[in-house]
Amino acid sequence: MGEKSDPGRLILLGAPLGNPADASTRFREVLATVDVVAAEDTRRLTRLARDLDVTVPGRIVSYFEGNEERRTPELVDTLLAGHAVALVTDGGMPSVSDPGYRLVRAALDAGVPVTAAPGPSAVTTALALSGLASDRFCFEGFLPRTPAARRSRLRALAAEERTLVLFEAPHRVTGALADLAAAFGADRPAALCRELTKTYEEVVRRPLGELATWAAEGDPRGEITLVVAGAPQVAAQRPDDATLRAAVAEREAGGRSRRDAVTEVAAEYGLRRREVYDVVHR
Repeated sequence: MGEKSDPGRLILLGAPLGNPADASTRFREVLATVDVVAAEDTRRLTRLARDLDVTVPGRIVSYFEGNEERRTPELVDTLLAGHAVALVTDGGMPSVSDPGYRLVRAALDAGVPVTAAPGPSAVTTALALSGLASDRFCFEGFLPRTPAARRSRLRALAAEERTLVLFEAPHRVTGALADLAAAFGADRPAALCRELTKTYEEVVRRPLGELATWAAEGDPRGEITLVVAGAPQVAAQRPDDATLRAAVAEREAGGRSRRDAVTEVAAEYGLRRREVYDVVHR
């Protein structure tokens, strides 16, 4: 590849999760036109291109967890030389619990334009199929590998009110579900999504306790995404009148005006200012 005057572009490609038919027209166009394709698994990319009947004229290089650190500067040099580079992982969007963040950050720092040909995502696909609330959710990626670290992380997440989306390896999913049930409660609704968009796609929607038993008995295999309902909201208990008066008096003793003291106490307890004012002057 010869030198070009302007920096090239880094293009993130959203790859099909399992069904090649989910590849977008733009995905195909980018594969057929870029100078370099950095692929998490070059053999998988070659099979996908064959299934899509797409010829990849550019150079194909590997880019995975084991060589990210070494390969990133090479790709940035390629981009700075004016060449277009596409980044594709085994499925879903690069950088989302997959290789990519390091290259995106390095390209941006070097002043290289970064864009994307959006595509499938296991995160949003599993969330939509779970039947759980999807208006607010958080993605935690993979849980820690060791049981002790995993349990510690789950204890920190137990009060999270948003729907939770997790990735998990098949050989750890039984232990992860048991720990989830212990930390979140066996009755917390959840869904295990397996092999999304593939021939043997399966979505099992059960409370965590039942789901943990099902996994222990069935030993699920394949790519797994877990979706867990958020913690139920607990209504704050209104403090009694004596507590409100004492809180206002404490602030007044500290130099606040009564107006400011009432406003602060109302905000602290999630009450209307008028309600606190009436209690103080009752």
